[in-house]
Amino acid sequence: MRIGIDARTILNPEKGDAIGVGHYTFQLIRNLLEIDRENEYVLFFDFRVREKDVKKFTRPNVKIKFYPFSDYKKYLPGAYSEILGTATLQKEKLDVLHSTSPFSRIPLGYKGKTVVTFNDLGAYKIPGCFPAIARSRDKALYRLMESKADRIIAVSESMKKDLQSVFKTKDEKIKIIYSGLDRRFFEIPDINTKKVLDRYGIKKKYILFLGTLEPSKNITRLLQSFAKFKEKCLLKNGQTNGKKFRYQLVLAGKRGWLSKEYLQIAKDLGISRDIAYTGYVIGDELVPLFSGAEFFVMPSLYEGFGMTILEAFATGTPAIVSNVSSIPEIAGDAALMINPLNVNEISEAMWEFSQNDNLREKYKQRGLARAKDFNWEKCARETLEVYKSLI
Repeated sequence: MRIGIDARTILNPEKGDAIGVGHYTFQLIRNLLEIDRENEYVLFFDFRVREKDVKKFTRPNVKIKFYPFSDYKKYLPGAYSEILGTATLQKEKLDVLHSTSPFSRIPLGYKGKTVVTFNDLGAYKIPGCFPAIARSRDKALYRLMESKADRIIAVSESMKKDLQSVFKTKDEKIKIIYSGLDRRFFEIPDINTKKVLDRYGIKKKYILFLGTLEPSKNITRLLQSFAKFKEKCLLKNGQTNGKKFRYQLVLAGKRGWLSKEYLQIAKDLGISRDIAYTGYVIGDELVPLFSGAEFFVMPSLYEGFGMTILEAFATGTPAIVSNVSSIPEIAGDAALMINPLNVNEISEAMWEFSQNDNLREKYKQRGLARAKDFNWEKCARETLEVYKSLI
C-alpha cells in the first residue's frame, strides 16, 4: 500500500508547539513506522517547515512531501485547498489518505480513499464555549469531513456516539481506536523538580490543572471551587488569615478564549495570590509538574478522549475528573468523579483528597494500573488495519 498521512499538525509554523492533535499525529506516525516496514508512507508537511525538523521521520519506506505555497491560503483559501491541494495529493497515487483531524481538511476534489480521525465535536456538544465565528467554522469542517471520509476513527465510544447523534453516521463507517500514552510519563526524568516548581512560582502544596485555559475546561467553576476549598481549610484551622493557607492552584497550559477574564474572577474571589499560571509547559517539565502535585483536577464540560487524565495516572497523581462525555470511559474507576456543574461537589472532592492520604493512595494505585491499558503501538496496529480494510 501507498499510505499518505497529513502531518502538518506536528510542525505548524502558525500554531507553534504540537499539542492535542499534533501529539496524536506524531505518536501515530512514529509507531506506524516502527511496526510497518513493508508499506510505503508519504508524509505531508507545510512547506515552511525546515527539512532538518523532519529528518526524524526518514526511513527507506518514507517519502517527505511539502505542501506547496501554503501562504497562498490567506489570499485564495478555496483555490488553494481545491486546486493546489488536490493536485499535490493526486500526484502521489495514494491507496489511502489519513487526515488526523477534520481541521486538516481534505480537498473536495480529491477522489482517493480517505480516513479521518475525529477527536471531539465540541462545537456541537458545548457550543456556548466557542466564539461564534469559530463555532460556525468548526461545524462546517466537521460536517464536510464526516461526509468526505470513507472510514472514521473515533478516539472513544463516546466520540462514536456523538458522531452518530449529530451526523447519523453509519455504524460500519466508524472504528473506535483509543489513543496511546507516551511511555515517558511512566519514567522519572533527569530534571530537577524543585527548579521546575521554582520557575513557575510554586511554593506550597498544589492542586494541578493542565489544559488550555478556556470555557470548555470549566475554569470559572474550578476557581469558584478552589475559593470554597480555601475558605473551608481556613475555617477548619480556626484561621482567617489567607497567608496561612497551605495550597496553591496551578493552572498549567496556554491561554485560550476568554482567559483574561479568569484573572479578574480570581481577584474577585480573593484567591489571586494562591494561583500559579505556568503558560504552555514543555514536555520535559510535565512529569515533575504532575508528580509534585498533591492531586490533579480536570472538571471539563466535554472531552472527546481526555489524554491528560492518563498522564496524571501514569505519574501516580490522584485525579478528580468530570463524569461527562468520554471521561468515565477513559478513567474507569481510577479517578474520583464529580459533576462539573456543581461547584460544591468539586470543592468537597478537593477537601476529601486533601484530608485523606489513604483515599489519594487508593486512586494513585488504580490510576497507575489503568494507564497501562493505553499504548501507541496498539493504536498504530489497529489504525493500519483500518487502512487495509479500504483496499
